[in-house]
Amino acid sequence: MRKRLDKRYSVIPAILVITALTGLTLHFSKPTGEPVALQDDRGLRLLHQQFQQAVVLLQHGEYDFAVQGFHEVLKVAPDMPEAHVNMGYALLGLDDFEAARSFFDSATNLRPGQSNAYYGLAIAHEGLGELPDAVMAMRAYTHIANADDQYRRKAEAAIWEWEAELSAQRE
Repeated sequence: MRKRLDKRYSVIPAILVITALTGLTLHFSKPTGEPVALQDDRGLRLLHQQFQQAVVLLQHGEYDFAVQGFHEVLKVAPDMPEAHVNMGYALLGLDDFEAARSFFDSATNLRPGQSNAYYGLAIAHEGLGELPDAVMAMRAYTHIANADDQYRRKAEAAIWEWEAELSAQRE
């Protein structure tokens, strides 16, 4: 039997590099200690770095740390739908379906065409046992998503399963 590899350790070097770069950017960007304004290039670069660091954490299953990272991004850019969506997915990873649903809702309000927000919203509704709402959200996803979207077939299968379950409950 093969020994299972712990993936968390493979993320540590990337996190250390990103953290060091972010720290250096903060240290050298404003010597007076004033917060960096988003309007200047340094502020945008820093925001992008923070966002990317949180995405790496999310991709590696470090959901608690990803939530912290997206929280920091949202403090600076509260109207960034991508941060709301990714926060929702991090919260799904923690099985906090109620909070995830709230972030996915926020993302769809900020950008109604944000297809991955509807997909996540459907998963959150499923986790809360709200299958009719899950079906509606997933239908919104399939309506908005491109025909060649890699998750479309999975979404259509989920709709079919949820509708079958709802039908069985009615019988």
